[in-house]
Amino acid sequence: MNKVIQDRLSALREKMTTYGIDYYLMPTSDYHNSEYSADFFKAREYFCGFTGSNGTLVVSKDWAGMWTDGRYFIQAEREMKGTGVTLYKMGEEGVPTISEYLFDNMENGQVLGFDGKVVPAREGLSYENKLKKKQIKIKFDKDLAGEVWADRPALPCNPIYVLSDELCGKSFAEKLAEVREVMEKEKANSYLLCKLDDICWLTNLRGNDVECNPVILSYLFITKKSVSMFVQFDELNDEVRAYCENNGIELVAYNRIISWLDEYEYEGITLYDERNVSYSVYRTVKDNSESAGAGIKNIYDPTEMMKACKNETEIKNIREVYIKDSAVLTKFIYWVKNEIKNGAKLNEYTAAMHLDGMRAALPGFIELSFPTISAYKDNAAMMHYEATEDSNAELAAEGFLLVDSGATYMGGTTDVTRTITLGPLTDDEKKHYTLTAVGMLQLANAHFLEGCNGRNLDILARQPLWNIGIDYKCGTGHGIGYMLNVHEGPHSIRWKSRSSEDEAALKVGMIMSDEPGVYIEGKHGIRIENILEVVNGEKNSDGQFLEFRHLTYVPLDRDAIDKKYLQPREVKAINEYNKLVCKTLLPLIEEPEIQEWLKEETKAL
Repeated sequence: MNKVIQDRLSALREKMTTYGIDYYLMPTSDYHNSEYSADFFKAREYFCGFTGSNGTLVVSKDWAGMWTDGRYFIQAEREMKGTGVTLYKMGEEGVPTISEYLFDNMENGQVLGFDGKVVPAREGLSYENKLKKKQIKIKFDKDLAGEVWADRPALPCNPIYVLSDELCGKSFAEKLAEVREVMEKEKANSYLLCKLDDICWLTNLRGNDVECNPVILSYLFITKKSVSMFVQFDELNDEVRAYCENNGIELVAYNRIISWLDEYEYEGITLYDERNVSYSVYRTVKDNSESAGAGIKNIYDPTEMMKACKNETEIKNIREVYIKDSAVLTKFIYWVKNEIKNGAKLNEYTAAMHLDGMRAALPGFIELSFPTISAYKDNAAMMHYEATEDSNAELAAEGFLLVDSGATYMGGTTDVTRTITLGPLTDDEKKHYTLTAVGMLQLANAHFLEGCNGRNLDILARQPLWNIGIDYKCGTGHGIGYMLNVHEGPHSIRWKSRSSEDEAALKVGMIMSDEPGVYIEGKHGIRIENILEVVNGEKNSDGQFLEFRHLTYVPLDRDAIDKKYLQPREVKAINEYNKLVCKTLLPLIEEPEIQEWLKEETKAL
């Protein structure tokens, strides 16, 4: 594979020379800056071998570097070994950002190239601003990856389907009216929406153009009186066409977005979000608006916050879905422990396939919400490790199996992680598991004033591990969509702010993950993830307090908890949670042997 990567980079460099490009940049992104991209867009992976969901590759005539975050340091080093590509660990001391590296290493007047369709406007503008002092030219109209990648997969094209208003809790017309209220407040004539899950939430349409994300490759252009939706016509059926016609949605071919924006007669202000609109689309709107004497304004997509606060129908359905999903995972934990105890031959992949099959049997199952992470022992130290049929570890009656999994059902999207004891554990493994469980429950049991954001709360989950000099190189929590993406914003829980959207206040109706962990390279990985709902707490003269309600009901592993690391209040918190799990799940479990095991697993420490 190393020689293959080197040959691909050589072919890319030849194209760079042909077009007079000195440095070429490839992010992990589709045309909408989605977190997960279809195979068609995996150019960065093709040219460096790193398969993680976040990273940017930069190539010059004699060097290549790949930037990624702490979730993927171990994985990236393994996958890129011998390729000649240098790993840059984002956020680590002494590691330059991409902009800083380019500024320090590019010569005056050189050319930076990238495909402007896959680089977000915010990122493209940051390169512009950083490099203009050195008169660096930016060439954004060449998809060099596409010119070299001979057997590139096709652009995904899958059927669109309609969700009923009853399932969504609000009609498209009601949601559109809210968006137009924002437009009026902003004194805007039009609004360009490029974020796929926001478009699907707003229209009550779903698709399957990104693996495990039920979204549609699309754009939405909203004016005071019209709505134009750009989709691939091969994805439409009669029901979807009729739905769009009845709701006043004009359908336009997806590949016409640039030419349509070129032809549009701009008036007043056009709203857009520079995080999600591509640099190419941004340039088209900006140049044409200026020519017409009109204006543009960058705002956070208002749909993002509307979507983040679930309505009563969504909350009701989500609660029901999580209980059913929790019961499935609990049965799986019983199954895998028993199989290993009885000497069955299992590996990471076959265990994951068994769990996936259990979920698929649930009524309303649509698809997994992400590929199941099933990681044994030291493989779990890689946060986003993925076992395959050809590459996996055999399970044995010792150590931990970490399983991070979830699904999208009619009625909700789930995400949950449990670290499962398969046999004898080391003292460190027990210590790390126990303190991870403490952190998870410490956050879940928080009471906080309205207006707090995730940065105010992150320390609750992280403190037990910081106390022993351990940190996890990722956030503690993320939002979760309703029959949509497993990761959504703007809210998050993390100690270190990346940008202003990390400051979003937590509001009633938001759904959050709570997932502290320990990742010791070469030894073990532990993560315990519950999903929480933000609900109202006490209101008094000091203000409105908020708190969390558990959505996940899966037992904590008694075999991994060591009481010598616990304070009395922490013992109480574990006992109360496990008691709640038992009470919630017993009515859903019919098998007597699993009922007895669950009672034993959740009895007071």
